[in-house]
Amino acid sequence: MKSLIAFSHMLLQDLGERCRTSTIRDCKTVTDRVENEGESFLTIVLPSFGKDFQKSLDQGYVAHDSFAGFRRWRGLPRFLGGFLELVFDRDSGRLLDFPSIDAILAIHQFTSVFGKMFLVCSDARVEQAMDGFVKCEQDVRTADSKLTEAMLQEFEQVSSVLFREVFSELENLLSSEPLLPRHGPGATAERLSANSKFMSMTWTERLERVFPSGEYLFPNPGWYHTFQAVELLEPGAEVPVRVIAVPKTAKTPRIIAIEPVYMQYVQQAIAEPMTELIQRDDLLRTILGNLDQTPNRDLAKKGSEDGTLATLDLSEASDRVSNQLVRRMLQRWPLLHEAVDACRSRKADVAGHGVIRLAKYASMGSGLTFLVEGLVFATLTVMGISHALNRPVTRSLVRGLPGRVRVYGDDIIVPVETVHCVISNLQAFGLKVNENKSFWTGKFRESCGGDYYDGVWITPVRMRQHFPTSRKQTEQIVSTISFRNQLFELGLERSVDYLDGILGKILPQLPEVPRGHPALGRWVHGPVYPGRIDRETHQPQIKALVLSTKFGEDTLSEHGALMKWFLKRSDLPFADRDHLRFAGRPVSVDIKTRWVNLY
Repeated sequence: MKSLIAFSHMLLQDLGERCRTSTIRDCKTVTDRVENEGESFLTIVLPSFGKDFQKSLDQGYVAHDSFAGFRRWRGLPRFLGGFLELVFDRDSGRLLDFPSIDAILAIHQFTSVFGKMFLVCSDARVEQAMDGFVKCEQDVRTADSKLTEAMLQEFEQVSSVLFREVFSELENLLSSEPLLPRHGPGATAERLSANSKFMSMTWTERLERVFPSGEYLFPNPGWYHTFQAVELLEPGAEVPVRVIAVPKTAKTPRIIAIEPVYMQYVQQAIAEPMTELIQRDDLLRTILGNLDQTPNRDLAKKGSEDGTLATLDLSEASDRVSNQLVRRMLQRWPLLHEAVDACRSRKADVAGHGVIRLAKYASMGSGLTFLVEGLVFATLTVMGISHALNRPVTRSLVRGLPGRVRVYGDDIIVPVETVHCVISNLQAFGLKVNENKSFWTGKFRESCGGDYYDGVWITPVRMRQHFPTSRKQTEQIVSTISFRNQLFELGLERSVDYLDGILGKILPQLPEVPRGHPALGRWVHGPVYPGRIDRETHQPQIKALVLSTKFGEDTLSEHGALMKWFLKRSDLPFADRDHLRFAGRPVSVDIKTRWVNLY
């Protein structure tokens, strides 16, 4: 904890020097409150202060109920008061005509720096998150009950206008040839190892109707003699998704649902061609994003400059997508409808609640969640825009949306004049708009990890892990080096020097490397000279730190090994020649000093 306090002092001094304001009292406040409240002041209270600051920027003044828990002097909090006075009027709390961008960046940086640390929440917070998962299920059912037939018909019609070419192509693919499935790198509900996934002989009756196991579990007909080994599960015997909590922030964990191996396998088979078809469509790929966040950030920047575009964020986005909507969206394409439904898990095993039946389409963890939620959100967004413009949804209307509308997951960008109708429509279909992270009034915008004020990039650098105290804490070391280099890019010298001191106590040396170099090292502005020339490749090389990983033994043979080769996407050989013996996530990671190419 002392190291976090000391680092926060260094960061405040760096930011104070940049804005020419004193931070002595701010440093004392941080020290006193961390000593009294613990680390939660940095990881929970400060980010809440930052959210109030963002909202104040958006609405143009500091509201009376903002910055709860902080003493005020006249219209502004005393804490970070030197920075706040460069942005708001001290007496009225009104946004200045020409606020200091440096001060906005400083406040945003300091209040956000500890807010996204990967921390294990208390048992009480995990239990609360699980309760929230179950409550969300109840909310989805309630929202479903309020949907009228007219609403569902409009939803179906608009989704058809947007996606009929993509859905028709997928329908044709499903009817003409087997899709190419793929096993994901993550965990499965059955807790299978990476290579053992290729040996799985479990399938379901629902999958069998669309994806015959003989075509998806065996490399060729020569292995069909083992067909009797396939276990076909009836709907009631299917393995439920395993709902778990993983570290996210100190305030709340991230809730994900781990799918059974056979579901993940087929979900990837549908997701890959669907993504490709969306990207191939010149109109759709400008409206619906699933590979590149840059267009969202560009539009957020534009919205912050001219005020024409709003950025919206949804809470519990994937958990609020009703399966009823997905079924309605696909019902004109019966084979695609059955395929998407067949690889959807219907039940979830939730800690403290047992096995429950799901009303949502799928939580994060399914290979189709991100794609499907994007289709639903895009449809509802365009519906809202048509209501605002009082125009029916036609291809002509859709052709006018690129450059003004963009959906990437739960990050949505729409024209400001349509924002209220869009929000109203999203909420009518059971979704929840996060008002604390949605902006359309002032000059602050945020989308896909890009924060802007008046066209200026003010995205903060965030600390992800606690500072390391031992050479064995590889994850913390890697995270701190990355954090150090990002602060170096911002020119925060005191903070960088402090982190160099922490790393220097653990690592015998942390070599200098060019900016952006993949090896672990200290980025520098000046030239980095090679230490030697490789005798075989004649490449200039430097000594740097690299990760050395060790994988657990996971032997794969017979038809499983052949399946792994057939499912490979490239004609090139496997990069790891021992992939049939060792696979999965590393069982140990160490840091070694090695010669690496300079360029």
